[in-house]
Amino acid sequence: MKLDTIIHGDCLKELKKIPEKSVDMVFADPPYFMQTSGTLNRSDGTKFSGIKESWDKFDNLHAYDDFCRTWLGECRRILKKNGTIWVIGSFQNIYRLGYLMQEMGFWILNDVVWTKPNAPPNFTGTRLQNRHETLLWCSPKKGAPYTFNYQTLKALNAGKQENSVWNIGICIGPERLKDSEGHKLHATQKPEKLLTKIILASTKPGAIVLDPFMGTGTTGAVAKLLGRHFIGIEKDEKYISPALERISKIKPVLNEITQLEKDKKKPKVLFSKIIKEGILSVGEYLYTPDKKKVKILPNGQLKKGRLVGSIHQLAAILQNKSVANGWDYWNIKIKNEYKSIDILRKKK
Repeated sequence: MKLDTIIHGDCLKELKKIPEKSVDMVFADPPYFMQTSGTLNRSDGTKFSGIKESWDKFDNLHAYDDFCRTWLGECRRILKKNGTIWVIGSFQNIYRLGYLMQEMGFWILNDVVWTKPNAPPNFTGTRLQNRHETLLWCSPKKGAPYTFNYQTLKALNAGKQENSVWNIGICIGPERLKDSEGHKLHATQKPEKLLTKIILASTKPGAIVLDPFMGTGTTGAVAKLLGRHFIGIEKDEKYISPALERISKIKPVLNEITQLEKDKKKPKVLFSKIIKEGILSVGEYLYTPDKKKVKILPNGQLKKGRLVGSIHQLAAILQNKSVANGWDYWNIKIKNEYKSIDILRKKK
């Protein structure tokens, strides 16, 4: 199985060639079967270029369902036991996709609403402006293990728990690939910021990400940027060369976020062992974030006035919380500088 490449072909055929349980994550941006006809004009009279390509055309809903059932089945086959799939769609198709996926045994972990602040208006004024699309994040079956990089997403969200509503603008400007006449090359090119959140949320460095509808290569570009591998499948040859050229210019960024440093589990070390091995001493002081001191007792507990407890218990009491992480809360004084006692675990 060749990695970091785009396969030219029909995904219904090419997916069958990929080994079983070999892919960590799938991102699928399938045809939406928009079912539109006629010409749409903006309020100034200019023509709006929507999706008119042949790949979005199907004879009827049953034909569309059969198509989706086939590629979804192959994606489920090639996903690793702990792999996940993200499928994106709009009101025209997302409910059918969700039904099919549940019927096939996929387990929905979340549905994510992608809101688009710069979405085009409803030109006819006959409906609400459509400003969002929906993503379904699923594991192959109920109870299957999966990757979720909670702390990394939290760090990207200003230290707050990430939620299921993502406000990201549609792909515009230099990021949007254009043809020789200056028109957008692909009608549904997704923004890199959207794929960045998806890949960081649910893969580890070196993971294999597959996109059965590769288009202009956003999935491959972002996967490479984040230090992951990709496999793309694309039926329309006109997109492949521009996508590969785009990806070739990407240089991987290896940093705390892309390497998931925030989500790496810290070693389990007993505080009493820190004392036993002489890293800290009985009678020595630890300090709260506001520099108030507590004494270390012989049994490894801490004492502040009449309050006595473990590093976690006393940290919770002083913060009026039910639970707390004492490794993060307490500090030691080293050469007139206060440093987290968490650094002591790294000495073990």
